[in-house]
Amino acid sequence: MLDNWLSPVNLAALSSDQFESKQLGSQMRIFNRRLPPLEDVQIALLGIEEQRANAVRRALYPLSFSFEGLAIADLGNVRRRKVSFLIPAVKELMDSRIFPIIIGADTAFTMAQYKAFQSLEQLISLVLVDERLRFSPETPGKGQYFLNELIENKQSKLFHLGFIGSQSHFTDPASFDFLEKHHYDCIRLGRARADLSELEPVIRDADLLSFNLAGLKSADAPAVDQPSPSGFTLEEACQISRYGGMSDKLKSFGIYGFQPSKDREGQTAAAVAQLIWYFIEGFYNRKADFPVSMTGLVEYIVDFKKTDYQLTFWKSQKSGRWWMQVPVKTEETYQRHRLIPCSYQDYKLACQEELPERLLNAYKRFS
Repeated sequence: MLDNWLSPVNLAALSSDQFESKQLGSQMRIFNRRLPPLEDVQIALLGIEEQRANAVRRALYPLSFSFEGLAIADLGNVRRRKVSFLIPAVKELMDSRIFPIIIGADTAFTMAQYKAFQSLEQLISLVLVDERLRFSPETPGKGQYFLNELIENKQSKLFHLGFIGSQSHFTDPASFDFLEKHHYDCIRLGRARADLSELEPVIRDADLLSFNLAGLKSADAPAVDQPSPSGFTLEEACQISRYGGMSDKLKSFGIYGFQPSKDREGQTAAAVAQLIWYFIEGFYNRKADFPVSMTGLVEYIVDFKKTDYQLTFWKSQKSGRWWMQVPVKTEETYQRHRLIPCSYQDYKLACQEELPERLLNAYKRFS
């Protein structure tokens, strides 16, 4: 069925050179004339618009293949540049337990990730890396405010939103107030860059991750709409991407905003290729801990002596990562969200009888 939605990669348009055995281009299963076998494939690339995706492929294929045993496919490009056309392709991949990595122009294609996952009838946590908040509590949901469709829809399966890298000078203060009122996570650029490791729990809690290249400094990614001198460096963005790859909960990853007509010497295409490479590297190092399994999780109980209150933490012996248990009874619908990813710093705060901000927001979302 996938070939109903996808068109093959035109290898002749990329390069006539042969890739070496330890390069991605020689190790990936590429949809050229016919779909490759997908039975054991774990990751699949999808392009939205051939020119854009091919520019990234030229930079990606020569990168090293350091992922022995990991089956990766490049399934070409969606036949039409429409959210509605991408949804069934993404859904079919997820139904087959194949992780889609999407390369697109418009960050509004995040909605295809969301709607494909929505069909699974599960509550959804979505994290977006971007310099701007793509919603407005005071503006109809059109154009850049595509997230209004999720936030305003009472039938939405949205459980939680997380925003990483937003910049105050691009944001209406009413939007920040709205996020605080609804207990969504918002880590502004300055705070994010001060301690990048604190982003990992937010990303680990996501079902879907959307990365807008506008969140990078224009010096590192110039080929975007409205490039800005402020943002993440490429090195920081690659670490964020790797965090996403390592998350056992994450089900799709979209990279948006690349405008090849503006690219200088392929610099932004190379940046996208590196984001994909580090995501794959993270995926390769997944540890299959929560929510895949609670085997190997060690329980830590912290007593708040002044209030006669207990807080439970869990630490993975496989990865060293931490989770907090929300101290409320949860319905079966919420079981996937009952442990909140956190950091060792959150655990230390609790040991000092201080409630971590992450827990307070999580508690309010359940109450």
